Amino acid sequence: MELRALHYFVTVAEELHFGRAAQRLRIVQPAVSQQITRLERELGVRLLDRTSRRVRLTPAGERVLAAARETLAAAARVRVVAGEPTAALRVGVATCVTERLDRALARLRDSERPAAPRLVDLPVPARLDAVRDGELDLALVRGAVTSTALTVVRAWSEPLHAVLSGGHPAAGKPAVSLHDLDPYGLRLPDRDADPPLHDAIVAALPVAPLRPPAGDMLNVLFEVSQDPEGWTLMPAEQLAGSRSERVLQVPLDPPVTVDGHVVTSLATPESCVASYVAAFAD
Repeated sequence: MELRALHYFVTVAEELHFGRAAQRLRIVQPAVSQQITRLERELGVRLLDRTSRRVRLTPAGERVLAAARETLAAAARVRVVAGEPTAALRVGVATCVTERLDRALARLRDSERPAAPRLVDLPVPARLDAVRDGELDLALVRGAVTSTALTVVRAWSEPLHAVLSGGHPAAGKPAVSLHDLDPYGLRLPDRDADPPLHDAIVAALPVAPLRPPAGDMLNVLFEVSQDPEGWTLMPAEQLAGSRSERVLQVPLDPPVTVDGHVVTSLATPESCVASYVAAFAD
């Protein structure tokens, strides 16, 4: 039994669609079907019920899925224990470089198993897909991530700050309440680029956003800088890396925080996950 066949089966089981599984694996669909058929023949059981409309796991497939994930994770642990030379540690991040990121990368380079981090800038949905598909070793995400196909561990918490133009009435205050900010002045970026952070911000608001999304964060900051009543919310550390002179941040009173998570594949050994979390923790 080949690990490749188990990997293909787990991918199909997660997608419940041979075409999407083939896209994730970057191979042609017949090759996926062939590997699944061969695995079913080798095990002597049917793993998937296939019709023209849907694919679903059989009871045997459910049991094999759990064992296949354990086997792939065990294989990954064997490679780590064997001291197999590792490539650069591929870390999915946003564009801004923060003090936390700098500190974490230094910790990873100086750890018992030194890693050579390589940063990959991707939107959050693509970031999560890349971790799941083995193209990234870990990703950083602010806000809640719910997935049975990934390991998600909370690593830190940071405050959300109001971002205002220099001419905003609250610009000179030491702190501002969300209830004192004009709801119509709120600008938010499109949700598609970062759904977890977007949802965390919307959940903290007293009222739902009144304006449509303003594009990407760069456009949001530009619009805020041009409007004396404009404002947005951003994680304090993320804003610290933006280096904008046209907007300023003001803490919220009462404070509002967002959690940061380290996301890895299910096959990542627990010891590695723990080291990643420790590197990014406060």
